[in-house]
Amino acid sequence: MQNSNQKHNKFYVTTPIYYVTARPHLGSLYSTLLADVAARYHKVAGQEVFFLTGTDEHGQKVAQAAEKAGMKPKEFTDSFIDDYTSVWNTYNIAYDYFIRTTDQQHIAGVQTWLQRLIAQGDIYKGSYKGWYCTPCESFVTEKDSQETEVGKALTCPDCSRLTGEVFEECYFFKLSAYQDRLLAFYEENPNFITPKERMAEIVNFVKGGLKDLSISRTTVSWGIPFPDDNLHVTYVWADALNNYITAIGYGDDSRAQELAKWWPADLQIMGKDIVRFHAIYWPAFLMASGLAMPKKLLVHGWIKVGDQKMSKSLGNAIDPMQLAQDYGVDEMRYYLTRKMAITQDSEFKFEDISQSINAELANAFGNLLNRMATLVVKNEATHLNPPAQWSHSSLELQKQCQIICDDVWSLVDQGMLYRAVARIWDYINLVNAYFHEHEPWKVIKHDREKFLEIMSATVHSLQIIGILLWPVMPAKMELMLNSLGCPFDTSINYKESMKTMSWKNSFIIQQIATLFAKSEIKKEDIEEVTQAAQPQVKPAQQAVIKTPEVTQASVTPAAKPVENGTENIGIEDFIKLDLRIGTIIDCEIVTGSDKLLKSQVDFGPLGMRQVLSGIRKHYSPEEMKGKQGLFVVNLKPRKMMGFDSHGMMLFALDELSGLKIVGLVEQVAPGTKVG
Repeated sequence: MQNSNQKHNKFYVTTPIYYVTARPHLGSLYSTLLADVAARYHKVAGQEVFFLTGTDEHGQKVAQAAEKAGMKPKEFTDSFIDDYTSVWNTYNIAYDYFIRTTDQQHIAGVQTWLQRLIAQGDIYKGSYKGWYCTPCESFVTEKDSQETEVGKALTCPDCSRLTGEVFEECYFFKLSAYQDRLLAFYEENPNFITPKERMAEIVNFVKGGLKDLSISRTTVSWGIPFPDDNLHVTYVWADALNNYITAIGYGDDSRAQELAKWWPADLQIMGKDIVRFHAIYWPAFLMASGLAMPKKLLVHGWIKVGDQKMSKSLGNAIDPMQLAQDYGVDEMRYYLTRKMAITQDSEFKFEDISQSINAELANAFGNLLNRMATLVVKNEATHLNPPAQWSHSSLELQKQCQIICDDVWSLVDQGMLYRAVARIWDYINLVNAYFHEHEPWKVIKHDREKFLEIMSATVHSLQIIGILLWPVMPAKMELMLNSLGCPFDTSINYKESMKTMSWKNSFIIQQIATLFAKSEIKKEDIEEVTQAAQPQVKPAQQAVIKTPEVTQASVTPAAKPVENGTENIGIEDFIKLDLRIGTIIDCEIVTGSDKLLKSQVDFGPLGMRQVLSGIRKHYSPEEMKGKQGLFVVNLKPRKMMGFDSHGMMLFALDELSGLKIVGLVEQVAPGTKVG
């Protein structure tokens, strides 16, 4: 066991674990980024950190998606793991462990948990009749739904889809037995959930009465088998929530010290759509297990595109990899951390990214660094030492620096990361005001000592800013701090050192290239470039075969010219085309376009490729998922609405019914060559 001082000096942060039915989108990144920023702040504060993220791979929704894709569930979930780790690595997400609910140690831990609760009477066998939402993997009662008509399918309160009625034998967790204990816990811990509005919602829900929770299914086979009853698989939330303790050793006696060291979690981050599971089911599970409650749930709002929540199922998800390519990794980390308010829903806008980069990162921050470095290099003052005595204005700047540092750490402890970054920007503005007021480019002409004091105060300030912003923009801040001659050191407890801060450091300045380049990429620019490149061609026509069949007769050298005047080609031209069968694994709407769909296509030995098609008026993303089609795979990649398209899907154009997929009577292996 750890002593109290060791226990106090740890920080355990978790993200929700993500359904692996598609690649991660911007909403997935947002939750994970918040956890990464929080973890980094606590590292800066000298704490030992454990950062957990991962994937939720069981349940009916995953099984159905796998079946639609023509794959076994495990094979299907395996296919997305590289996508998640690739995005996390691109964005410098420094997680310590990536858990999968298909991991054997997790499965064993969940089964141990079930056995213990069955033995103590908290789980019993019964039968369930009611309404179930497959996409949300949740049971819905009349209290939850706005639908009141007797016998009519209830609407899920989270996703607004109609639920399905189920009747089956199942195991129940005695959730109702923990109602009073939950209410007492909420009252004793009013800051358990941030923001407080979410706490009020949970308290009101629990006061309305809790029913026992069905935690097994017999109509689903893809899940963790119930111990001693293989007809049942574990309900996905009873499976998934336990990842937070199985990852650190629950159920494994040899890891008891590890569990004791890290649990309880200090911060658990999630979107508001899953707060009920984490704020009611999860604490009740822990109470039944004799484990401590998490210290804080940080519940953020949705990222919205227009008036809709961003989600894969709604087809408005945005690809974080493309954003990193277009705007930069640290720039996107900054935008998401500062501009997406945790306490409410936030609208995603491309123009806001450019505004943030140009006005805040490039002008307010980067320009300050560049002007300082230019002046010290020009005036041969790259070796900066603190003055023997600071002037009143410099001491006032130092005083404000101390106040803002204290505010930043307080806001970080509250989970208000976006406000913490805004407070850092208050200080950047103060330093800019100090710099402009003292006009060092003029002072150097008549008072070199005063010039050196202004430069030293500015560089001391930039050092503090770099340390405070390192959790948000680690790569950029390390580059900047290196240029100041004070490399970032993760072994230093910067939070503690800032409490007794005095400006007495020496610096060796090196001028570097522009820290933040101004953004030239805007959504409207992408649209103009795309339209200008293809002014005569509609997207839907770029991937169309205008004859209902493609036959060898239509491409033989002896064929006569077709009646519409199209020029015939020789066989030598046709064989240049590499035609392959591809299976569409995922498909989504391209935000900002009323024509384009973006598909992730499996070409077997050729791997996964992204293909854009102008077919939105003819097919929905849901209709395309799982379909096999004919693709040209050796076209040069081209950019459409800011996304690269690596191939062309072929369609037949029926004058009466529109576009039709050129498909197969029977499925074949992805990547099969056609010709």
